[in-house]
Amino acid sequence: MSTLITGIGELTTHDPAHPGGRLHDAAVVIEDGRVAWTGPAADAPAADESYDAEGRAALPGWVDSHTHLVFAGDRTAEFEARMAGESYAAGGINVTVEATRAASDAELERGLVRHLEESYDGGTTTLETKTGYGLTVTDERRSALIAARHVDEVTFLGAHVVPAGSDREAYLDLVTGEMLDAVADIVSAVDVFCETGAFDETETRRILEAAGARGLATHVHGNQLGHGPGVRLAVEYGSLSVDHLGFLTDADVDLLAGSATVATVLPACDLSTRMPLAPARQLVDAGAHLAIATNANPGTSYTSSMGFAVATAVLQMRLTVAEAVRAATHGGARALGRHLDRPGKPRVGELTVGARADLQILDAPSVTHLAYRPGMPLTRAVWHAGVRVRG
Repeated sequence: MSTLITGIGELTTHDPAHPGGRLHDAAVVIEDGRVAWTGPAADAPAADESYDAEGRAALPGWVDSHTHLVFAGDRTAEFEARMAGESYAAGGINVTVEATRAASDAELERGLVRHLEESYDGGTTTLETKTGYGLTVTDERRSALIAARHVDEVTFLGAHVVPAGSDREAYLDLVTGEMLDAVADIVSAVDVFCETGAFDETETRRILEAAGARGLATHVHGNQLGHGPGVRLAVEYGSLSVDHLGFLTDADVDLLAGSATVATVLPACDLSTRMPLAPARQLVDAGAHLAIATNANPGTSYTSSMGFAVATAVLQMRLTVAEAVRAATHGGARALGRHLDRPGKPRVGELTVGARADLQILDAPSVTHLAYRPGMPLTRAVWHAGVRVRG
């Protein structure tokens, strides 16, 4: 079954063959779950069925490369206190850990699905989520299993914090040993919170090396609460991404610009924690690979709206709309290693021939409206792997 989407006023493809990665008065053909053709609407081949975008903008579905969506409980009080002037510290995670451990599998799965539905409503078609709110062997494995039933990429974040009441060295042994082994057959990557109040440089190295020994990709939460070794370690160990990045030196920026490690910025989190916005403009100007993600989680960024993150990146971080859209699609794919075809996993984040047919249509003539009309629900229709799932 093939589908022709025609009448596209502005099509963002990220195909270098198209000026600026865009086409106007364009069409897309989807076949067998992948993009089969893009080009001028007047030249579009026939297909089994068609959809008329009526002059609206089309672009790849969002790739949300950093979320924490397997959780229970509520941290409204923490948010309210932060808005009243209290500072954010990593230890608030333990509140969610307690609630998550007490929740049933069914409760955790219902919560995950509810948040995923919100994401899909807003045009997200590829999503990563992390474990990290169980912090026992049993709870981390069940979190990974629940996530794997619903999301594209699952990341192990046993190295979120040392749980309350645990011996630090014994917990590190667990995270790099039995706990990691319990999830290694489920997850595709390992993350570590390299930060004051979480894990220091020596501990982070130990965790990254344990992941590498098991053939797993890595990510680093780094440079969120202050200057630190997160960027340096992520680049040294060839991590797919280093995320947060509110506190960067010029040397950190240069390291990222000279590496394949993606700089993932999380603007909704920066706003919610009242921390400095990551220097996205400086990173792009230096030539670093940039991704934008929501960091959807109950404590510091309780939103799954990629549209909000994109608008904030334009209005507050001084990216152009095209740069922000690319970071939230192709950049997110690169941060997950999904910008290249993998066995059973076609590339995402772009509308090029052979890519997974993940596409959203905006109720607007141009992607510029994402920042021009911030906060408005602009997603009109969504295709995921060639299937129309919204609109």
